[in-house]
Amino acid sequence: MSAKGDTFYAWTKSSDIKGECGGAVISILKYALENKIVDMVLTVRKGVDIYDPLPAFITDPAELASCAGSLHCGTLLLPKLIKKYLDGARNMKIAVTVKGCDAKAMYELGKRNQINMDNIFMIGLNCGGSVSPQIARKMIAEKYGIDPDDVVKEEIDKGQFIVITKDGQHKGISIDELEEVGLGRRPNCQRCETKIPRQADIVCGNWGVVGDKAGKATFVEICSSKGAKLFDGAVSAGAIDTCAPDAKGLAIRSKIENVMINLGKKHQEKQFASLGSGAKRLGFIKGEASRCIKCYNCIEQCPICYCNECSTKKPHLVRPGLIPPDFMFHLIRFSHVSDSCVNCGQCQELCPMDIPNALVMHSLQVEMQNLFGYVPGYDMQLPVLAYVEEAAERKRLADTGSDQIFNIFTDNEE
Repeated sequence: MSAKGDTFYAWTKSSDIKGECGGAVISILKYALENKIVDMVLTVRKGVDIYDPLPAFITDPAELASCAGSLHCGTLLLPKLIKKYLDGARNMKIAVTVKGCDAKAMYELGKRNQINMDNIFMIGLNCGGSVSPQIARKMIAEKYGIDPDDVVKEEIDKGQFIVITKDGQHKGISIDELEEVGLGRRPNCQRCETKIPRQADIVCGNWGVVGDKAGKATFVEICSSKGAKLFDGAVSAGAIDTCAPDAKGLAIRSKIENVMINLGKKHQEKQFASLGSGAKRLGFIKGEASRCIKCYNCIEQCPICYCNECSTKKPHLVRPGLIPPDFMFHLIRFSHVSDSCVNCGQCQELCPMDIPNALVMHSLQVEMQNLFGYVPGYDMQLPVLAYVEEAAERKRLADTGSDQIFNIFTDNEE
């Protein structure tokens, strides 16, 4: 029997499953559906091409084979789909494949009672980052000299972004080289520190699979008792086979994770510095926000925005009919979301005016994390400001005359 913290190499025992890294993830999901452990699997499948990831709501185990393989040019976030279209998993059990930002968003929605976490099985996937579809096309055409429509597969391996064409051509370029010229991974992915999402019930990937199992097995880490039960059931049912991981593989996996976490911290430092500080930062934010057309993509796609009655639509706070909207529109978002931002990048990825929303929001979240110690998306602990008592807050306002608990725009440059 497995337990939290145990690690394995795992691979499918079904000849019908041709998934990457041995097909263990697809086999576990198939086992869960076939044995009524879950009612549905929510994952991602390829649409018309590798730049067109689609959410897949699957109840037929036979359909899972179509979802095998990674899509690094896909930037979907799945948890809010559960809230919006599946009633927050109130009355159905759902297995979901999650990246780090997905897992963190799931916890934030769960602690706000928007998703029933008891009915969720999270299958975590190691994630080194994703590339925006439009950036991927531009990058492949300009840097690789290849027609983007000729690419049938891509992968990230050993620090390179590798593309494979219809005629079997392989070409890889260093991710560092790509990012030096503004290509490569999304900026929020560059800043991310959650590379192995242990918030999930089990977490899977190819990091650390070495020797004769390289490319033929998945590295699996058990992260919860629920995950252990699911994994053990799949083994007992003959869905997957396993063996102990190679000691060298364990060390390699740990090294990859630590290197990528440290790289994420360096990208945070560099990107946050570009905002300036104090009054300069406020001026930058107001300047970027002046392009806003109030399309609401940033709010609709944010996993933390869940209010039924959005304050940005209240005329006494944000005057209706103005484009760009009053800056109060953005201040409301900052005050409601910044303590719990999971750096998923959706608010920036889908902004038609290319406003660096995610950069600003993530920088504010880190400021608040340093101030209060609250780290979003890792457990069911509520944000610090959720504990504010009305009576105590009214007294504080009366005593100080200020409506700001802290001032993120204090100028510290003197």
